[in-house]
Amino acid sequence: MSKKTFNIDGKKISISNPEKMFYPEEGYKKKDILDYYLKISSIMLAHLKERPLNMHRAPDGVEGETFYQQDISDYFPEWVGRIETERKGGGKITHAVCNDKKTLLYLAGQAVLTMHIWLSRTDSINEPDKMIFDLDPPPDSGFKAVKEGALKLNEYFNSLSVPSYVMTTGSKGLHVLIPLIPQYPFDKVRKKARQIAEEAAASFSDIFTIEQLKDKRGGKMFLDYLRNSYGQTSVCPYSLRILPHAPVAAPLDWQELKNPALHSQSYHLGNIFKRLGQKKDIWKDMHKYGVSLQKLN
Repeated sequence: MSKKTFNIDGKKISISNPEKMFYPEEGYKKKDILDYYLKISSIMLAHLKERPLNMHRAPDGVEGETFYQQDISDYFPEWVGRIETERKGGGKITHAVCNDKKTLLYLAGQAVLTMHIWLSRTDSINEPDKMIFDLDPPPDSGFKAVKEGALKLNEYFNSLSVPSYVMTTGSKGLHVLIPLIPQYPFDKVRKKARQIAEEAAASFSDIFTIEQLKDKRGGKMFLDYLRNSYGQTSVCPYSLRILPHAPVAAPLDWQELKNPALHSQSYHLGNIFKRLGQKKDIWKDMHKYGVSLQKLN
């Protein structure tokens, strides 16, 4: 079995099967995934640090079996960060936490292609520092509808003088996010998120619905506020997705949504660094502008 060895922060990390094909259509091998996460680490770690992880693993690449993993594996090195959290229904979960470059490389070497992160950090695990809305295209609609919906949601937040941020998920839709001061528990944040979703659905009733049952949505876009709960996650900015063409979750500026060519998988392993050379990380200073829930009234 071939191996590739890295020396990072005083740790020697050996990764097996660097030549294994992970994205056959594009020809990306495991070594290309390692190189990607090493190169993106200086940007991505700001979004990963101190957040419990839900790991989406693809040991045989995008065309093989995949699985989600919350509990950290027993064989992970002791230097990989971790945090024990309460499991809904009882018990504990020990999550991996990616705080440094060597951990990011190690996780990539374990075929963790996609990293889903909590909405709270380890030092205030019960108080989220962001509120998130997930927008996916309604049936028989394309990505244009998602972009129009996100712009309407931004219009709503602008009316409250609240900063909002948008990101392609690398899958089907967009995430719209509000940075929060981490001072209120998840139940209060979720309650406020539902209130916002109700108000936005009332203001833009031709676009949005908060009806959870698909057959009752009337072709409208579900304004999904349900991720704003303890233990829920969202895809980390700059994570690869386990989908053809190696798409990447990419923060955007709002003007980009007006580009008719933009779609949810516009950014991928092959072009993300060119984009970052032009735009930098749009979300870099987001949490400097965190708001209180009262601001959302």
